[in-house]
Amino acid sequence: MAFTAEPKIGKNRMHVDIHVTDAVAEVARLRGLGAQILVEPHDDDGWFTTVLADPEGNEFCVLVPPPEHD
Repeated sequence: MAFTAEPKIGKNRMHVDIHVTDAVAEVARLRGLGAQILVEPHDDDGWFTTVLADPEGNEFCVLVPPPEHD
Protein backbone atom coordinates (compact mmCIF):
# COMPACT_ATOMS: atom_id res chain seq x y z
CA MET A 1 0.00 0.00 0.00
CA ALA A 2 1.45 3.39 -0.97
CA PHE A 3 0.71 6.62 0.86
CA THR A 4 0.97 10.03 -0.70
CA ALA A 5 1.47 13.26 1.17
CA GLU A 6 -1.37 15.73 0.90
CA PRO A 7 -1.13 19.39 1.81
CA LYS A 8 -2.86 20.49 5.00
CA ILE A 9 -6.20 22.08 4.18
CA GLY A 10 -7.83 22.29 7.59
CA LYS A 11 -7.46 21.56 11.27
CA ASN A 12 -5.54 18.54 12.52
CA ARG A 13 -7.68 15.53 13.33
CA MET A 14 -5.89 15.36 16.66
CA HIS A 15 -4.05 18.14 18.45
CA VAL A 16 -1.50 17.11 21.05
CA ASP A 17 -0.79 19.26 24.11
CA ILE A 18 2.46 18.52 25.93
CA HIS A 19 2.44 19.69 29.58
CA VAL A 20 5.92 20.51 30.89
CA THR A 21 7.54 22.45 33.71
CA ASP A 22 10.32 23.96 31.53
CA ALA A 23 8.89 25.16 28.22
CA VAL A 24 12.10 26.83 27.09
CA ALA A 25 14.08 23.59 27.33
CA GLU A 26 11.33 21.48 25.76
CA VAL A 27 10.79 23.86 22.84
CA ALA A 28 14.56 23.92 22.23
CA ARG A 29 14.65 20.10 22.28
CA LEU A 30 11.71 19.85 19.86
CA ARG A 31 13.20 22.46 17.52
CA GLY A 32 16.38 20.36 17.50
CA LEU A 33 14.25 17.46 16.27
CA GLY A 34 12.84 19.55 13.41
CA ALA A 35 9.78 21.27 14.88
CA GLN A 36 9.03 24.88 13.90
CA ILE A 37 7.43 27.53 16.08
CA LEU A 38 4.13 28.71 14.61
CA VAL A 39 3.02 30.96 17.48
CA GLU A 40 5.63 32.44 19.78
CA PRO A 41 5.39 31.71 23.53
CA HIS A 42 2.51 33.61 25.11
CA ASP A 43 0.20 33.63 28.11
CA ASP A 44 -3.06 31.89 27.23
CA ASP A 45 -5.31 32.51 30.24
CA GLY A 46 -2.55 31.55 32.67
CA TRP A 47 -1.08 28.76 30.54
CA PHE A 48 2.38 29.56 29.08
CA THR A 49 1.80 28.27 25.53
CA THR A 50 3.91 27.76 22.42
CA VAL A 51 2.36 26.39 19.22
CA LEU A 52 4.66 24.31 17.04
CA ALA A 53 4.49 22.07 13.99
CA ASP A 54 6.39 18.89 13.32
CA PRO A 55 8.30 18.51 10.01
CA GLU A 56 5.10 17.25 8.34
CA GLY A 57 3.08 20.27 9.47
CA ASN A 58 1.14 18.62 12.30
CA GLU A 59 0.48 21.25 14.95
CA PHE A 60 0.90 20.73 18.69
CA CYS A 61 1.34 22.86 21.81
CA VAL A 62 3.88 22.92 24.60
CA LEU A 63 2.16 24.15 27.76
CA VAL A 64 3.19 25.10 31.27
CA PRO A 65 0.04 24.90 33.41
CA PRO A 66 -0.70 27.68 35.87
CA PRO A 67 0.39 26.92 39.46
CA GLU A 68 -3.17 26.31 40.69
CA HIS A 69 -3.61 23.55 38.09
CA ASP A 70 -0.86 21.29 39.51
